[in-house]
Amino acid sequence: MADLEKGSDYYIEAARTLAARAAEEADRIDREREIPPDLAAELADGGLFRLLMPRTLGGAEMDYLDFLEIVRIFGEADGSTAWCINQNNVFATNSVRMPERAAREIYRDRRAVVTNGPPTSSAIAVPVNGGYRLTGRWNFSSGIRHATWVAALTPIGREDGGSTDRREVRTLLVPREEVRLVDVWQVSGLRGTGSFSFEVDDLFVPGHRSYGPSDGPRDDGALYVIPTSLLFPVGFATVALGVARASLDAAIELSDSKDVDQEVLRDKPTVQRQIGTAEAVWRSAWAFLRESASSAWDSARKSRTLSVEERILLRVAGTHAIHAAAQVVDVAYNVCGSSSIFAANPVQRRFQDVHVITQQIQGRLSHYETAGQFFLGLEPKGFF
Repeated sequence: MADLEKGSDYYIEAARTLAARAAEEADRIDREREIPPDLAAELADGGLFRLLMPRTLGGAEMDYLDFLEIVRIFGEADGSTAWCINQNNVFATNSVRMPERAAREIYRDRRAVVTNGPPTSSAIAVPVNGGYRLTGRWNFSSGIRHATWVAALTPIGREDGGSTDRREVRTLLVPREEVRLVDVWQVSGLRGTGSFSFEVDDLFVPGHRSYGPSDGPRDDGALYVIPTSLLFPVGFATVALGVARASLDAAIELSDSKDVDQEVLRDKPTVQRQIGTAEAVWRSAWAFLRESASSAWDSARKSRTLSVEERILLRVAGTHAIHAAAQVVDVAYNVCGSSSIFAANPVQRRFQDVHVITQQIQGRLSHYETAGQFFLGLEPKGFF
């Protein structure tokens, strides 16, 4: 069970301490494409992978805005670690949607982490007596190398072997040691997330280790009012803004010492304008994201529901923050000039990380279209 005396301040302070460790290990995290096992264990032991879980399952069930502050702290330290903190914590909110038997089976291990990823076309779960026979492959499973379980979202096949209606899906929960990892994570940024694929072939999964998209939460906590389809993008946008903040701070620090054409960078009007513009972009995006998250969180706590407008604003604020963060990192990259291309410059990795984030589903520009449809009085289409 969680220590109920541990409030948000405790976890935020623990995050600062462990984020400093992540910053020190950033080169290793990037090189080995995983959070080092000792650091992952400390994160788990400190409760930092169960911040959004209910107290009844040993989670912190913390204030959502305080959780975003923790994500930002890690984002400034190391983008990959921050990504896993958000990914693994948001998925853990599904502990209130999966059967209680499965939740207790998984989370009785203090170091339990569940990762997930979208299925490929090969994925199928065929109903059998007592459960399902699972086959297929799933990609982009962030944090799988420190995870203890995987969650496989899967179309449900027919027992008679007939054609599958891929709209009928369930999430099946499998111990990580029962799946094969597939190393496809040869990427330019967010390397430390170790987002490998995983696959299984005709694996039996007991029925109690599955749940469907319509299964509502057993817990009426405010955290479980906000759908994971919005918790994910807001958190990843916070990661991006943390990466951008650290990049801009690094550029400001370098501008105090680097000479170009016998003039310190900070004294150049062009650099002054770039830094001023980047600060405005960053602070505006952060304010919009926090305002939208704060409004949604207030509604979740007070009325246990979100309006369509609040959902739309969460979606577009997250997308906007991701692209604003990339804009800020680009400014920092350009201000640093030729220094930016060297691995020793902290802006280099962050440049790669933030541009990988823009390519993730949460950064799709089509989310702006969804918001535009709503504000134009049309029926909005998309995920919100």
